[in-house]
Formats: sequence, structure tokens, C-alpha cells
Amino acid sequence: MIDPIAADLERALNEPGEALAPAALAIAQLEYPRLDPGPYLAQLDEYGREAARRLQGLADRREQIIAINRFLFGTLGLAGNRDQYLDPRNSFLNDVIDRRLGIPITLSVVYIEVGRRAGLPMRGVGFPGHFLVRCDETASDPYIIDAFNTGRLLSESDCLELLREHARQGGAEGAPPMDFPWHPSFLDPADRRAIVVRMLNNLKRAYVTLRSFSHARRTSDLLLAVDPSVVTELRDRGLLSYHLQDFSSALHDLERYLRIVTRAEPPQLSSRHGEHAGQDDDPDREENEEEFKAIWEHVKNLRRRVASFN
Repeated sequence: MIDPIAADLERALNEPGEALAPAALAIAQLEYPRLDPGPYLAQLDEYGREAARRLQGLADRREQIIAINRFLFGTLGLAGNRDQYLDPRNSFLNDVIDRRLGIPITLSVVYIEVGRRAGLPMRGVGFPGHFLVRCDETASDPYIIDAFNTGRLLSESDCLELLREHARQGGAEGAPPMDFPWHPSFLDPADRRAIVVRMLNNLKRAYVTLRSFSHARRTSDLLLAVDPSVVTELRDRGLLSYHLQDFSSALHDLERYLRIVTRAEPPQLSSRHGEHAGQDDDPDREENEEEFKAIWEHVKNLRRRVASFN
């Protein structure tokens, strides 16, 4: 049976052009199965017309961005939801439009969709830890915009500080600090499929944090529909099924995951260690081996459980 949400999402991803809103509204069907995207697309059209009106007579790109900011964050009152960052509603475009609250990526989607309707060349930027927007003056000198912080214009040094903050946080709660050397590619535009994958990952993380494992597994289903090559998603979906005591599904995904990773070439995880990469004291290698052992133990346990049902 074809998943209707996955079908709608794939259809949106294959539409001509670069529109993000149809795909974002397809994701929202996870929570709102009967959602009609039409009124929200019409609302974005209306916002775009008003933004275009406010840009009339402004030739300078910076002034145009400031005018968009005044409209979105002043007149409309869009804001980052700092107090309830992990509320799943922050990931649903219909809720973001209705509540005027969101996280960096969904606020960026609104920003991009309104900006494009007003005639500005807006693109998404998959910056580590904090999604951004770019508006190209020239390809080598774009304006970088932080939609989570009322459209603040960022310099390269501002972006570097964002990166350092992400590294200090370790990228995830409880993880060790990460070392992210700066690279100009961090500000490259992200394509539509990559943006959707990031939206889904944010949503899955929110659901897992709330221990809403059934919703998290449905989000994993969509992630695998969008990109079946993401092997780690098989692992995650298998573990979510395990939490839900759906042992047959968990066994299927985890066995498949182990078959794929054992056939694959060993990844070059630690080139930064130079000639010592791959030695027994390589922490990345050790961590992967520990994860493999833990999943293999899950599989053995699941085999016993499933066999007992037959």
C-alpha cells in the first residue's frame, strides 16, 4: 500500500521550480491528515503581494531585506519559539503561519516563500545547527539572513560564532563538543530535497524527545521515502519499532541495516588523525564497533522474541 503522505511529499518534491511550501505542508499531514494546503498557499501569495508592494521604489538589496523583515517580523509578528523549541508544531508550516511561531528552518521557509513571491532571489542554507537564508546580490557575495532572529543580517564572523556555539553545544544534548573548522561551503544553497530531509529530522528529534515514538516512526517512514539510501534511518526506525514493541518490524529493519553496513567498505572516519587513522585507539572506530555490537544484541533478542510468537 502506498503511503498517501509520502506520495504527496514526493509529488511536491518533483514539481518544477523550487517551491518549498507544498512539501512542507505535505509533512504537516503527519499531524493533520485532512489538511487542505490551498488556504495556506493562498496566504503566502497574499503575503508575497504585500511584501512586493512594500519593496516598490527600493533598489538597494539591503533596504529590500530590511523592508521584508519589517513586514514579516513587525507587521505579521513572526518569531522564533525559544520557550518551546521542541514543540512539534514548530515544524508544521500551517501551525507556523497560524501561530506566527517556529524554529529556524520553518521560519526560513516562510521567509523564502514570501521573498520569492516579492521577486527576491531567496535560497535556503543548511548551516550546521541553525538553518539560514541567503539572498544573492552576486553568487560570491550573498546576504545571509537569520530568520529565527527577526531577519538579522549576518557577516561571516557572525556565522563563525554561530558555528562555534553549535560546537560548544555538541550538536546534540549529551554529545561531546564537536570541532567544526570553517568552510565557505557552509553557506552554499541547499536544494529542496535536502531542506525537506532536515525538516523531517528536526521533527523526528522533537517526537523522540517527547517519547512520541509512533509519530517518530512515521517520520522515519517519510525520511526513507524521500531518501532510501540513508542507512542510519533503517537503524533508527528499527529501534523505534523496538520501543513500540513491534518486534517483527524492528527485526526486519535492524537485520537489513546490519547486512548493509557489514557489506559496505569501512568508512574513512578519521582522516584528521593522519597516519594513525584506523588504529585500535581510533575513537570513531571504537564507537561504531560498540554501536554494531549493541544492535546485534538487539537483533539476537528480537529473533528469540519473534520465534516465540510462531
